[in-house]
Amino acid sequence: MWTRQHKQRNTGRLIIPSLCVAFLAYFGFHAYHGEFGVYSKYRLEAEAVDLQSELDAVKARRVDLQRRVQLMHQGTLEKDMLDEQARKALNMSHVDEITIMMPATAR
Repeated sequence: MWTRQHKQRNTGRLIIPSLCVAFLAYFGFHAYHGEFGVYSKYRLEAEAVDLQSELDAVKARRVDLQRRVQLMHQGTLEKDMLDEQARKALNMSHVDEITIMMPATAR
């Protein structure tokens, strides 16, 4: 009579845990680096801060332009303001005038 003896192998016990580790590693990687992951959240928050500062600068520029346009509306048109802006745009002055050039940062 022939008998077969089977040796106990540990590989069968390691298949399920190794598959679980592989799945957890895959999903863990994508939870951090994926499109909606943790790293993307921090990157989007930093971009939102940059865009907010740019928006604030644009709003400040708009308020300044609205104030300058308001000075040129009919009824509030100041002749000196109009004269100053026209001379500045055309780069012209009268012969008897003194022109003082100021740097842009001094205004």
